[in-house]
Amino acid sequence: MTEEKKENLEQKEELEQPQVVENAQQAEAPAAAETEEFDWAALEADDEGFAGAKKQELVDLYDNTLNTVQEKEVLEGTVISMNKREVVVDIGYKSDGIVSLNEFRYNPELKVGDTVEVYVESLEDKKGQMILSHKKARAVRSWDRVNDALDKDEIIKGYIKCRTKGGMIVDVFGIEAFLPGSQIDVKPIRDYDMYVGKNMEFKVVKINQEFRNVVVSHKALIEAELEQQKKEIISKLEKGQVLEGTVKNVTSYGVFIDLGGVDGLIHITDLSWGRISHPNEIVELDQKLNVVILDFDDDKKRIALGLKQLTPHPWDNLDAELKVGDSVKGKVVVMADYGAFVEIAPGVEGLIHVSEMSWSQHLRSAQDFLKVGDEVEAQILTLDRDERKMSLGIKQLKKDPWQEVDTKFGIGTKHQAKVRNFTNFGVFVEIEEGVDGLIHISDLSWTKKIKHPSEFTSIGADIEVVVLDIDKDNRRLSLGHKQLEENPWDVFETIFSVDSIHEGTVVELFDKGATIALPYGVEGFATPRHLVKEDGSKASLEEKLDFKVIEFSKAAKRIILSHSRIFEDEKKGEDTAKKKAQSKQTAKAMKAVKESQEKTTLGDISELAALKSQMEAEENKEK
Repeated sequence: MTEEKKENLEQKEELEQPQVVENAQQAEAPAAAETEEFDWAALEADDEGFAGAKKQELVDLYDNTLNTVQEKEVLEGTVISMNKREVVVDIGYKSDGIVSLNEFRYNPELKVGDTVEVYVESLEDKKGQMILSHKKARAVRSWDRVNDALDKDEIIKGYIKCRTKGGMIVDVFGIEAFLPGSQIDVKPIRDYDMYVGKNMEFKVVKINQEFRNVVVSHKALIEAELEQQKKEIISKLEKGQVLEGTVKNVTSYGVFIDLGGVDGLIHITDLSWGRISHPNEIVELDQKLNVVILDFDDDKKRIALGLKQLTPHPWDNLDAELKVGDSVKGKVVVMADYGAFVEIAPGVEGLIHVSEMSWSQHLRSAQDFLKVGDEVEAQILTLDRDERKMSLGIKQLKKDPWQEVDTKFGIGTKHQAKVRNFTNFGVFVEIEEGVDGLIHISDLSWTKKIKHPSEFTSIGADIEVVVLDIDKDNRRLSLGHKQLEENPWDVFETIFSVDSIHEGTVVELFDKGATIALPYGVEGFATPRHLVKEDGSKASLEEKLDFKVIEFSKAAKRIILSHSRIFEDEKKGEDTAKKKAQSKQTAKAMKAVKESQEKTTLGDISELAALKSQMEAEENKEK
C-alpha cells in the first residue's frame, strides 16, 4: 500500500473517531435509563431479533457498494495516483491495485483520472495488496483490437522497442509488431537508432492470422497527404522550370531530389560541366539547391533534372585568342586505350591520341605514357568551337629524333636497344624514344637455327645492335645483332671439312631427319638414312655419336652429316684392300705360268692352258 493511501485512511479514521464517541455518549443515558427494562435473556435466546437483522442489513448494504472482483479478470479502473515506479488504480474494490509504471511507457501522457484496463493477477498478496497488470490486460484484448484497427483503417499508437533485421519492433496493445524500414518514412532512413524509444502513430497494414504476425506502417499516414501535394506539383511542371529541392539520396549514377513530395533525378552527367567520378563531389545529403526540369514522361512520374544547366557552358567562355599551335596545360581526367582526355578548363576537354604522345612508331597503349590525375602540357592540333572539340599533342613539344638520325645513328654504329615486339620474321626494338628498328631473324645469330625470335630473347630485354641500313622515309632502321662478332664460318670451314669426323648430339628428331649439335655451338643436319647405326638401329634423341661431314656450305651456313657413312666407308676400305691382295696374287700366278710355258714340253702345254683358263675365269668373276 502506498504512503498516500495510508494517509487517506488515517485521516478517515480521525474524522470518524469523534462521531463514534459522541454517539456512544448519547446512547449512554437512555441505556442507563432502560437498563432495568431490557430483557437480556430474550436477547440471548432470540438470535433473529433486532440486532441480528440490523447487522445483516448493514452487511448487505456494504457489500452492494463494492464491485464483484475475481482473479484473472480484465476490468476498467481509474488512475488515482502515480509516482516514479507505480500507478495506483481504483477498480471499485475494497482496496486499490498497484500497476508498474513501466507497463505504461507506450503512453507517456498518462495522468491521474485516466481510465485504463487492468488484469487482476492477485486479489491479495502476502502484504494484503491487490496486484494488477495493465500489460496483460492489453495482451488479452490486443488481438481483437489489432484486427479491428485493420478492418476500420484506424490510426493506433505504438512504442518502438528496438531495432531488428530490416526494420523495428513496435509494441502495439502489448503485441510485438514489425515495422519495416521502408515503412518508417517516405524518405530513406539513414539512422534507425534515433527512432528507438519513441512513441509514434501507425496503421496496421498486414496481419498473419496463422502465425499471429502484425505489420504496421508509419509511412502510410503521411503518404495520403504527400500524394495530394504531389498532384499539385506535377500539374504545374514545365520543361525549363527552375525549382528548389532537397538532396534525398546520392547514388553512383546520380542524385535524387525531393521537390516537395515529387522526386526527380539529376544524372551524374548533368551535375557539372566537368567530369566527376561520383556525385558526392558536388552535392551532399539534405542539401537544398536549385535545379532545372529537363524532361519528364507523359505521366510525369519520371522527372529528369539538371544542375549544370543553370550555369553557362564553359566552351562559351573559352579564351577567344586560343588557336591551333598554342600550348595549354591541363589535367588528365579520363584514360582510354586509344588516348587520354585532358581538361584544360572546367568542362573544356581535349583528346591526346596515343599516336601524338610519342614519336615512336611502335604501337603502345595510352596507359604507357599517362594516367588519370597527371598534369600535362600539350599543343593544340585542332580546335572546333562549334562542335566543341579539341585535339592535343605532347610529342610536338619535343624535337623529332629522326631529324638527326643520320648523324646520331649512322650505319655501322653500335647501340643498346630494348625489345618491344616480336614477329615471325624478326624483332622490333627501340634504341631511344621515337627511334625504332628491326632485327631480322637471320641477323640474330651466326650459328643457331632460330625458328622464332622468342627463342633468342624476350620482350623488355636489352639487346646490343649495330645499324645495317637507314630508311628515313619510313622512319625505320635495319639492325643486326650477330654482326657484332666476326663470322665464325670462316673458321668452321677449316674445322668441319668434308670427310672430317666429329662427336655430335641428336637434339631434334623429325620426319625428314635430325638436328645434330656439334662443338663450338654449331649445328648440322642428317637425313634418316644417315642416322642408321652399324647394328641396323636408328639414332635416338639426346644420343651422342660420331658423325662424318659429307657436305659443308659456307654461303648457306649448312653442314650435312652422316653416322652410317663412317662404318660403311670402313667396310668399303677393307673390301678394296682384299681385292687388291687377290689381284696381286693372281698377277704373280700368271707370271709364273708364263715362265713355265717357256720351259715346259709340248705334253705340259695342255695342262697349263687349262690352268690359265681357270685363273682368268676367276679373275673376271672377281672383277
